[in-house]
Amino acid sequence: MISAADLDFFDIIARSPSLAAAAREMGVSPSAVTQRLQDLEKRVGVRLLERSARRITLSDEGELLATRGRSISDDLAELGETLAARRGVVAGHLRVVAPLGFGRRYVAPVAAQFLVEHPEVTIDLTLSDRLGRVPEASWDVAVHIGEVRESSLVAQLLAPNERVLCASPAYLARHGAPTQPTALLMHRCIALRENDEDVTMWRFVDPQQDVTQVRIEPVLASNDGDVVRDWALHGHGIIVRSEWSVASDLARGALVRLLEGHRLPNADVIAFVGARKGRSARTNAFLKTLRESLSPVPWRAATTPAPPRERRRFGNA
Repeated sequence: MISAADLDFFDIIARSPSLAAAAREMGVSPSAVTQRLQDLEKRVGVRLLERSARRITLSDEGELLATRGRSISDDLAELGETLAARRGVVAGHLRVVAPLGFGRRYVAPVAAQFLVEHPEVTIDLTLSDRLGRVPEASWDVAVHIGEVRESSLVAQLLAPNERVLCASPAYLARHGAPTQPTALLMHRCIALRENDEDVTMWRFVDPQQDVTQVRIEPVLASNDGDVVRDWALHGHGIIVRSEWSVASDLARGALVRLLEGHRLPNADVIAFVGARKGRSARTNAFLKTLRESLSPVPWRAATTPAPPRERRRFGNA
């Protein structure tokens, strides 16, 4: 006999690169995973994995169990949700993926509040700045900031968000402010590595809609947005950051917006849902709660622009 717990267990194994990785996701030891897998193979009477020293590969029977098992698990979850809906209750397990910094600041509090409002829901929140490397089968809702490249996913706009070129007053006092995008080649620039984007190619659009691309050579780079922002605040260089991250710094004058006559590509806050999972009551309810938490847009509603005199006092470069 195969139980629903067996299907969930094998689903984790099927989308993991190794048994050790599967064990980390389950929060158990690799030996416990191996023992449970051997027990499952014994009960079904077939070999489910082809093991090697570095990674695991599903056998034909393993592929069948993973595919059919995932479908059965979805059906069971949908059935449970339908029964809960007849009681007027939102229930079930919700898996959410969100960017690191944004997820900590805006998604995690919503997840906690959602549980207060819907106590029969459980939530697994994964924070990652590389959505493309998180398998679609492992999440129900994925919050994304930046360019949308994957057209097979259903996307919903959560909030507008601009990209901002900025630096600290201390940096500008030493180096001056760039007057055109190409002047950035003479400046110390800092890059944020996220979303597998080409982060050293900065693209600007002027009022005439002409595009200028500048390939920077960063003096500092990190995959952590808070680190990049802190470097800029301490005067180490010029950054491109999301509006949500630096709006308060701009409002208090700790950072200064540069090249205001040029626009960078927007980095709107988007929610992805699978076509089927998008019909889930818990998914729809969570998206509604998240969207409401971002309206009015908090990084715009809570801040005001820095006074013009703060922007004019620096030299040019």
